[in-house]
Amino acid sequence: MNAQVALKQYGQVRVNAAVAGASSHDLIKMLYDGLLERIAQMKGAMEQKNIELKNKKVNQAVAIVSGLRESLNHDSGVELSTRLDDIYDYVQRRLWQAHTQNNVEILDECTSLVSEISGAWEEIGSQV
Repeated sequence: MNAQVALKQYGQVRVNAAVAGASSHDLIKMLYDGLLERIAQMKGAMEQKNIELKNKKVNQAVAIVSGLRESLNHDSGVELSTRLDDIYDYVQRRLWQAHTQNNVEILDECTSLVSEISGAWEEIGSQV
């Protein structure tokens, strides 16, 4: 077995175990963390001019944002969920712009927005 394949399988087992034992709040935090990681990887791919990796990471990042949008509860806290949905929509559009324009400044903007929301989400979790 190739070491790279074994490492990937170990990582998948680790993620599956973390997800299985996570609360809904923890799962959203994991999505934020994963999104920030994909944006950083996308930025690195841009800087290294690795088009294939950049394509892969933008697709993963956009999929995570879609997951965040789908997790919104519009039945409770309509105003907040609508605002978050607007921000997620904006981040998705900006990720595609960064991708097509090879613009790391746009990625920095996305990182800043997501970090701010993630920090607020983490703060909520510490108060529960």
